[in-house]
Formats: sequence, structure tokens, C-alpha cells
Amino acid sequence: MNLIEMIGKLLGGIGLFLLGMWLMTDGLKTAAGPAMQSILAMATRTRARALGSGLLLTALVQSSSAVTVAAIGFVNAGLLTLGQALWVLFGANVGTTMTGWLVAAAGLGLKIEAAALPLIGAGMLLHLAGRGPRLAAAGLTLVGFGILFLGIDTLKSAFLEVAGQYKLPAVDGVAGIAMHLLAGLMLTVLMQSSSAALAVALTAAQGGLLSLELAATLVIGANLGTTVTAIIAAAGATVNARRAALAHVLFNAVTAMVALLILPWLLQGVSAVVRLLATAPGPGASLALFHTLFNVLGVVLMWPLTARLTAFLLRRFRSEEEDIARPRYLDDNLRTMPELAVSALARELERMGELAVDLLRRTMAHQPAAQLSRRAQALDTLKGEIDRYVNGLSRTAMTPVASGRLAALLRMLRYYASAARLAQSVGNPGVVPASPDTFTATAVRQWVEGADRLCVVLLGQDRPDRQAPDDAMHDLESGYQALKGELLRRGASGSLDLATMEAQLQSTSLIRRALQQLVKAARLGAEFGTEPAAALAPGSRPGVLEAVPE
Repeated sequence: MNLIEMIGKLLGGIGLFLLGMWLMTDGLKTAAGPAMQSILAMATRTRARALGSGLLLTALVQSSSAVTVAAIGFVNAGLLTLGQALWVLFGANVGTTMTGWLVAAAGLGLKIEAAALPLIGAGMLLHLAGRGPRLAAAGLTLVGFGILFLGIDTLKSAFLEVAGQYKLPAVDGVAGIAMHLLAGLMLTVLMQSSSAALAVALTAAQGGLLSLELAATLVIGANLGTTVTAIIAAAGATVNARRAALAHVLFNAVTAMVALLILPWLLQGVSAVVRLLATAPGPGASLALFHTLFNVLGVVLMWPLTARLTAFLLRRFRSEEEDIARPRYLDDNLRTMPELAVSALARELERMGELAVDLLRRTMAHQPAAQLSRRAQALDTLKGEIDRYVNGLSRTAMTPVASGRLAALLRMLRYYASAARLAQSVGNPGVVPASPDTFTATAVRQWVEGADRLCVVLLGQDRPDRQAPDDAMHDLESGYQALKGELLRRGASGSLDLATMEAQLQSTSLIRRALQQLVKAARLGAEFGTEPAAALAPGSRPGVLEAVPE
């Protein structure tokens, strides 16, 4: 057989292997999807159980990527902590070694071509005749197994022919290890599958083309190649996806460095174990065992470091919502000094007020509902942290002044939380619904622009010659009453359909009520020092808000 035919056979074998893996993985994910979710949701309470869940699910669906995506999805939904998800990911790394044992057992020691075609035939029959999507998916799984076996057999025969006709130049020592490490990495990146790279290493070693040491180095490189895939996949992804990708990189990088340092001793241990377990030890079984020990070594190395790794990851790739939810000024050490603790609480409330105003402005600017919901949830989390801090204060040791200030701050907290809930309720598609009545839409838009100007006043962005919040609220209230009357008149006359009228009335009413809460908080803030000096200018009319129901 000439060189072109052998290269074609190698590429065909790799292609069949990848096609079989894809069909098998896709079928297993469809058939075992509900089971995967149930196991992840229930069996992650301890690190050992999370590790076992990741291992079992990856061995079941033959896809560490599917398990990783599911784990990250649960973290984003709040069903798993990042620490729990890390152990699922580490277990998934160990679970991928099942593919190596499949290749070693089915592809190297048995005549699999006799089973491959019957599996493909039976699988397609089940896929076409099976009732329900799960039976059809099971049929695809059998087809995938059959094609996978054909790919392994093709690779095995191709490497045997290459070894019989060509001899690779011997590259020993550090240069040889570096070259095969890079080759394993590139194979994984090019084929987007560490399992396929492992199959190449196993069949090449079985065909006598690679020594056990160089094949093991190729396996290490293949594991490092999965980190490149993870980095590419995490680009532009969620914060937790990027943290998971970094954890995956650290797991494989640290394990690879340690494995390379102790490679001779690892291979000696592998050979000893294979001699005990097999009567005819071969490189296929040895490499499969090495791959398993490599990932188990990673788990052992990470076991004592997980708490620090989790804390490190949580400090990286922080989302804007996480920064919002995390208190900046509350310090538990200040609880023994109530006056200082109250001052810290005042600064945190000032920040919460700015965030509540910002949420209302974003709502009026028609930002996506999902983004607004995340910010509102972050504000709820921040309020929970403030509540926890207040509950821990020793009020008995407070001076009357500090106690009175704390009472005012708690009223402010209530106002800010109420304003945030109202802002989130304004709804979609926006404050100004589509309407054929151009005059009404313009009137609503102008009122909303006035509401935004009041938000600017509350934030103090137009100082020093600013309008007082109470004065601005008085003007906005007058405009609201006039707008409300106009909307009702046009709805009654039929020039504005009632659904649009109701939507505009509801949106503007919610904004008005949110601003009432914010201005009340601003008045308290000016009195108790949470707003910059003179937030309420002389001549403001405090009686305005008392005349308006909350």
C-alpha cells in the first residue's frame, strides 16, 4: 500500500471514530437526559458524591462537555454552588477515561468487525421502528457504537501497515517528550475530541509505532488540548462558564506538570498493575490504565486545594450583578462598635439607593427584561446582606443618637427595596407602548423624560446648580395628573384603544410610585448623612409627598 492510501486509511479511521462518538454521545444524551439532570440535582451534596456524579454521568453519556454544560447551567440557576460544580467537572475528567478502556478492550484485544455491522443494522432498525424519541435515541447509540468499532479497527490496521513499511525517526529525551506532548495537544485541538486523540495514541502504540513512554506523553498532550477547547468555548460565555473553563485548565495543567515529573515511576506502576491483571499485557491496556491514573492523580492533587481554588475563581470574572450584590462597606468587625457600624450601613444604603435609581433609569430606557431581572435580583441579594448585618448589631449598646439614626436607615432600606420592586414591575415591551395616537405617545414620552431628569437630580449628577428632589417630584406629580386625565379622556372618546391606555397608565403609575419612594429616601438621607451635603435644597416642599399615597 502506498503512502497516499495509508494516509487516506488513517483519516478514514479517525473520521469513522469521530462519527461513531458523535452518534453515540448524541443518542445517549437524549436517552439519559432526564437521568443526568436528576443525578446532578440530587447527588452533589458532598464532594465525593459530586465527584461520583460527574464520573458516572460522563461514563454514561460519553461526553464530558455535556456534563460540564449541565453543571454550569445548574450553577447559573443557583441549584449548585461553584464548589459543587468543580467536583462534578473533576469527576467528568475521570469519566472520560472510560473511552480509553473501550478502545483498549474492544478495539485492541477482540475482533470487533464481527460485532460492528450487526450493531449498526440493529441500531438503525430500532431507530426507524422504535416508538418514542428515547428508543430512537437508543438506536442511534447502537449505530454509534458500531461505527466507533469500525473506526478503531480501521485505525489499528492502518497503523500496523505504517509500522510495517515505515520507521519514524527516533527522537529521545526531552525533545521527544516535548514533540509528542505538542502532537497530542494539536490532535485534540484539530479533532475537537481528546477521545479521538487517545484512540490514535492507543492504536499507534499497539501497532508498534510508538513506545509506551511517548504514547503516554501523547495522552498527556491530548488532555492539555481539551483546555484549549474549553478556553475557546468560554470566550464570551457566562461568568460561571469562564470559571469552569479556568478550573478545567488548572486541573489539567497542574496534573500534566506533576505527571511529566514522575512519568518513569508512573509507567513502572502501570506495568506492574497490568502484569497483575492481564496474562498478555499490551500497550493498549497500559495506556488506558495510565490515562485513568493521570486523571485520578488530578483529583488527588485538587482534593486539598478545592476551597482555595473556589475562592480564587470567585474573585475572577466577576459579573456586574455579582458586584452589585456584594456589600462594599459592611464589615462584621464593626459590630462591636455600633456607631461605626451604623455609619458603614449608611454608606452601603447610599450605594443601594444609587443602584435602585439606576435600575429605574434602565427600565425607562427599555433595556431587556432578562437583564433588568438579573439586576433586580442582585439588589434583593444586597438587601438580604444588609438585613443580615443589621440583625447582628448589638442595639443595647447604642447611644440614643445612633439608635435613632439606625431606625431612619431601616426606613430608607424599605423605600429603596420598594422602589426596586416597582421598577422591575414596569414591564415590557416598554414604558411607551406602540400606539397609533402620536400625540399620546409623545405626551407619555415627555413625561418619562421628566422622570429621568428627576433620577439625575437624585443621583446628584447635575450639581452644583441642581433642582431639589422634592421640587422636581412636585412638578412631575403635576404632569402625571394632567397626563392621566388626558389618557382617560382619549380612551373614553375612542381615539386611544383601551388596552394601550391601560398599559400607559400602569407604566407611568409604577414609575411615579418608585420615584416617590426614592425621594422619601433622599430626604432621610439628607437628614442622616447618607446623601452628599445639601441634597435637599432650601425651599423644598416636604408636604408634597405626604399628600400622595404610596
